[in-house]
Amino acid sequence: MNVQEAVLRRRDLLLASIALAIVPTPVRGAVAKAERVVSLDYGLASTMLALGVTPTAVVALRNWDEWVVEPRMPAGVIDLGTTAEINLEVLTSIEPSLILSTPFLAALDEKLSEFAPIMTFTIYAEGGDALDRSYAETLRLGATLGRSDEAKALLAGADAFFERLRERLYRLSAPPVAVINFLDQRHARIYGGPGLYGGTMRRIGLRNGWTGQASYWGFETIGLEQLASLDEETHLIAVEPLIPRDVLSRLQESALWTGLPFAQKHRVSTIPGVLMFGMVQEAMRFGALVVDTLEAAHR
Repeated sequence: MNVQEAVLRRRDLLLASIALAIVPTPVRGAVAKAERVVSLDYGLASTMLALGVTPTAVVALRNWDEWVVEPRMPAGVIDLGTTAEINLEVLTSIEPSLILSTPFLAALDEKLSEFAPIMTFTIYAEGGDALDRSYAETLRLGATLGRSDEAKALLAGADAFFERLRERLYRLSAPPVAVINFLDQRHARIYGGPGLYGGTMRRIGLRNGWTGQASYWGFETIGLEQLASLDEETHLIAVEPLIPRDVLSRLQESALWTGLPFAQKHRVSTIPGVLMFGMVQEAMRFGALVVDTLEAAHR
């Protein structure tokens, strides 16, 4: 058994164990009435679209284009407001057949269960890898929506897609990569651990330049001075939106920043926004953007 076969076998075993641990509670009528499904989570809404089902409503829809970017949400989907202030009048008018949620939003269950059954999907939690969980929960969502074949096809396509990215990186002899979101001119989130970005990097064979801690959400908040611990060959990738927008130009005036190896070697790139708390589609998009960026920078 070669290394790649071993990795895939381990992943399949993990998926099987996750699936057994999260056997869903049956939701009566969910498949039959999939046309009125509400999502409280961007990743679940994105996965619905990939399976050929358009959600009736999504929370915080007005921010979708900024944080998810792709896929585009079809016209006519209703904005439910924020999770902190869901528009209950709109929810009543929709008469949803099913509400998709996550453990992070469990405090809403009691109130929202008056409107429709709630089905909880676990992607980000202790003791698991977000990408592995995304695979397992995509199969659950597909079964719930009557789209099991589409879910299996999506995951088979994702496997093939990740393998092509791995092959491109192998030909490139890619350097280690550190991925950040700027929070301001002095702080950032840096990604790794069991989160979606970190899992995607491992899946495509890309070494993470950040070897420090990361929560199950997949990031650690750091001061920019901590970037000095990165491997000298690391390529830094910042995910948009940049906060503040001119942060990179401002940092050119910082002796700390300009003294860091990646800044001195001009190994700093930005990529468009990718939902960091997403699922399989977001992992594919993130992987493609990173590999495209490295190919352009290291030819």
